[in-house]
Amino acid sequence: MQPMPHQLMGYDRAITMFSPDGRLLQVEYAKKTVRQGSTTIGIACSDGILLVADKRIVDSLVVPESVEKIWQIDSHIGAAASGILSDARVLIERAQLKAQQHRVTYDSEIDTSTVVKDICDLKQICTQSGGLRPFGVSILVGGIDNGNVRLFETDPTGIYFQYRATAIGEGEVELESILHKEYKQDMTIEDGLKLSLKALKKVLGDNFSVERIDAAYITKTEKKFKKFPKSKIEKVVEIKGKKK
Repeated sequence: MQPMPHQLMGYDRAITMFSPDGRLLQVEYAKKTVRQGSTTIGIACSDGILLVADKRIVDSLVVPESVEKIWQIDSHIGAAASGILSDARVLIERAQLKAQQHRVTYDSEIDTSTVVKDICDLKQICTQSGGLRPFGVSILVGGIDNGNVRLFETDPTGIYFQYRATAIGEGEVELESILHKEYKQDMTIEDGLKLSLKALKKVLGDNFSVERIDAAYITKTEKKFKKFPKSKIEKVVEIKGKKK
């Protein structure tokens, strides 16, 4: 069997080396890592931002509350990740520090886009420096800026886009198809939670359970990061079940 050019020449051995067809193979491998990660959904609603994540608990001895997929960056900003969560933790802690430094220095809230750009700057550096590897994680960052709901997705290359609704992780393709069909700009956080749980139930099938779902939101009025209690998620799942 004739080997592929990049296997023959070792273009995937170094992050700084382009293959003959103009690809950074290590970066593409990092993207594949994200696609194998647990599913995460972000929705910009009419009354705030919603983040929903699958904790993917595969061991019954693991305490569900100890698995963290959604983090508070500031009172008005939250984030969720898919991929290598240890990589995510480093980026999240950097973002939290950036937000607090801005608050102390300027006595005002940091913009969501500023946090996203700082995260992506570090990600991008890791795609062009020898001896480093790309961050194997994508992060959804959602926040409220001057009454506007903003949701961003960052990928391992350091690229970011603003979305109305998006999904990352293993069920990305199927979830995005559902969001394209059913997302509405006037939906509330409550509506968004129902849609997210419905979509996750469809993607996860028999593996779906309330124990493995983490969900958080920030409203325009309060601008406070809050997590949905387990009882609320159970109630929404029951309502959806009865409708069927």
